[in-house]
Amino acid sequence: MNRAEELTRNLAAVKARVARACARADRDPEAVRLVAISKFHPASDILALVQAGQRDFGESYVQEALVKQDELVGQDILWHFVGGLQTKKAKAVAGRFVLVHSLDSEKLAVELARRAADAGLLQSVLIEVNLGEEQKAGVDEAELTELAETVLELRDGATGLDLRGLMCLPPMFDAPEEARPFFAHLRELRDGLSAQLGVPLPELSMGMTGDFEAAIEEGATIVRVGTSIFGERPPKA
Repeated sequence: MNRAEELTRNLAAVKARVARACARADRDPEAVRLVAISKFHPASDILALVQAGQRDFGESYVQEALVKQDELVGQDILWHFVGGLQTKKAKAVAGRFVLVHSLDSEKLAVELARRAADAGLLQSVLIEVNLGEEQKAGVDEAELTELAETVLELRDGATGLDLRGLMCLPPMFDAPEEARPFFAHLRELRDGLSAQLGVPLPELSMGMTGDFEAAIEEGATIVRVGTSIFGERPPKA
């Protein structure tokens, strides 16, 4: 089996798992977007998956992502930025990604909105929420409403920021079921925030290779899957 065949087989297996999780939750599989996390994997792998029907790809490092985007220009790809984003990199990100999953501070929001406005575009974002792990990124729950209000204020018609929902990285567990309460909590936070602010927040980005089925059953609209599609990640160069 060559690499393209392996990737195609893996993608089909993940899509089947998504479909089964949706069936258990009585959800339409079309309501869940599968983002293939391609960081550290070559553009050739991404191209093979595009040819197998995958469209959404997630990257965590700006420079690596931009190189791949240039290599794959013209392909039908929706790029997602899922890693921690430094304010100084906002210029390079605005307009190059269909969705930024990791907005976590007012400073970053202001800079990303400024860069998007300068480019005359609307950058879709998710707020990353820290669910209690000090070593992880994300805004504290207590500060979520204030940050969301700021993001909403940073939209000026068809430019600035478009707040689409929330993202989380729960603790790593051996058993996927242990992550379920964190996914349920993020959904409750999203629903409460949407009601409080009076705006639709349709997206919930949560769930990775080890736990995405539980995330789907708790309402994820985006799952971020790397290892189950690409195999083990090579070391960072």
